[in-house]
Amino acid sequence: MTSHRQAAHRHLMIVHNHWPDPRVEREARALVAGGIEVDVLCARDPYDSPDSDFAGIDVQRLPVWRRRGRGPVLQMLEYLAFLALAAVHAAVRHGRRRYRTIQVHTPPDFLVFAALVPKLTGAKVILDLHDLMPEFYASRFGSSLSALPVRLVAWQERLSTRFADRVITVTDTWRRTLAQRGVARDKLSVLMNLPDPAIYGRDGAEAARPDGPITLVYHGTLAARYGLDIALRALARARQEIPIRMIIHGHGDLLETLPDLAEELGIADAVEFSTRRLASEELPALLRRADAAVVPYRRDIFTDGILPTKLMEYAALGIPAIASRTPVIEEYFDESMVRFVPPEDVEALAAAMVELARDPELRADLARSATQFTERHSWPAASADYVAMVRSLADG
Repeated sequence: MTSHRQAAHRHLMIVHNHWPDPRVEREARALVAGGIEVDVLCARDPYDSPDSDFAGIDVQRLPVWRRRGRGPVLQMLEYLAFLALAAVHAAVRHGRRRYRTIQVHTPPDFLVFAALVPKLTGAKVILDLHDLMPEFYASRFGSSLSALPVRLVAWQERLSTRFADRVITVTDTWRRTLAQRGVARDKLSVLMNLPDPAIYGRDGAEAARPDGPITLVYHGTLAARYGLDIALRALARARQEIPIRMIIHGHGDLLETLPDLAEELGIADAVEFSTRRLASEELPALLRRADAAVVPYRRDIFTDGILPTKLMEYAALGIPAIASRTPVIEEYFDESMVRFVPPEDVEALAAAMVELARDPELRADLARSATQFTERHSWPAASADYVAMVRSLADG
């Protein structure tokens, strides 16, 4: 007779990031709501406790500190250290809890091999590709996909996707790219980084603003490819015509240099840098302080494939957005839904800031039209498909 312990569907997530990672948290919550027990192995911040219970999710933090901005050698050593620890912990925990499914979140892709022992003893393995590593490294180091280091990254991607029983990615564009690289189409799924409407609702989003300067917002990783220096230069130009200010929330390589740039441009008093780590439930309150948002991405081989999570969150909250015209953003949003500007065009971005500052009706129209995206792509529907996929994989 099969015991209740054997029949339970237990799911292990492995992620080389601090908890809570927004995507991992959303997925874990969806699985728990669907009756699946979820454990998480993740990296530890020096101030974190090793273990915790998070809304019914058992979180174990491994003693590898994640550090951004390291060179490639140190970054690889960090990846390998986490892989080794995660593999040992996954094997030991699997011996006790008998996971039916293991989900490994990238980067790095080869972290999927931490699930080797559970896979050999019956668990099904899901590789969740948050980013495509060949494109990411080509962008980061200013090389092409044909460069030898990037070809090595593509090779490990190929091995990793072959090892996995299922591969998830975040856009249809990247699913097509992976299929062109040889990943079987019936092995691929798309789970977009959609905001949870229980957290990102529109309550109060379109309330009348008091008179005074309008506020722009950007939140997320502060990296050169995301164009925050362009946004600050555009803000300086726009302030020559109209009072306007900006909130920048997040961390990243540019955190130390952006305040210096704001000082140099004479707009330090108009830029608020928010660096406190916020829980998912806390972030919308910060974003709702803004009248409009800015997504000033540069174009390169990596950003051309990104549908910014922040843009989907602005649409859900009813915050009108100015966005760089990139192929993937155009695939999901049209001119009625966002105010497009050419990437890396300071003058065009400044003009768009001034336009939205002077035209509250345009801001309201963009916010209303952006609901077309949230109507077509909802987290409740996508998460239900995700939970069904995980269950089907375990049963099949």
